Amino acid sequence: MDIVIDFDGTCVMHQYPAVGREIGATPVLRELIDAGHRLILFTMRSDRGKNRALSDAVEWFRERDIPLFGVQTNPLQRIWTSSPKAYGNLYIDDSALGCPLVFPEDGFPYVDWKQVRRMLVGMDILKDNSEQ
Repeated sequence: MDIVIDFDGTCVMHQYPAVGREIGATPVLRELIDAGHRLILFTMRSDRGKNRALSDAVEWFRERDIPLFGVQTNPLQRIWTSSPKAYGNLYIDDSALGCPLVFPEDGFPYVDWKQVRRMLVGMDILKDNSEQ
C-alpha cells in the first residue's frame, strides 16, 4: 500500500520552518515500512533560496531510517497521470477529516499516533501486537 504522509503537525509538532519535536510517529512509520508499505512525503514544505525546509523534513526520515518511496509525488503515477497530487491508497494528515488529534494548551493540534495505530490495526494495515 502507498501511504501519503504530511509532515508538520503529522510527523512532528508545528514549528515551521524549523523541524518540530517528536509526537510518536517514528515507531508507527517504521512499523508500516516493516509491514511492506511505501511512504510518500507530501508536504507544503519546499526548498527555496536559503530555506531548506523540505530537505530538513527528508533528513528527518533519513535520520530515523524510515525510507521514503517518494517526495511530493508517487514515482509510479507518472506512467498514468501528470497530476501534481501525490497518489496514495491512504493519507495521514493533521488536516484530514477524521484524523485523531492531540490539542495542546499552547500551539497547534497534532496527530495522535496511538489512535492512528489503532485505526491502522482495525483496518488490517498493521498487526495487533498487544499480546507480545
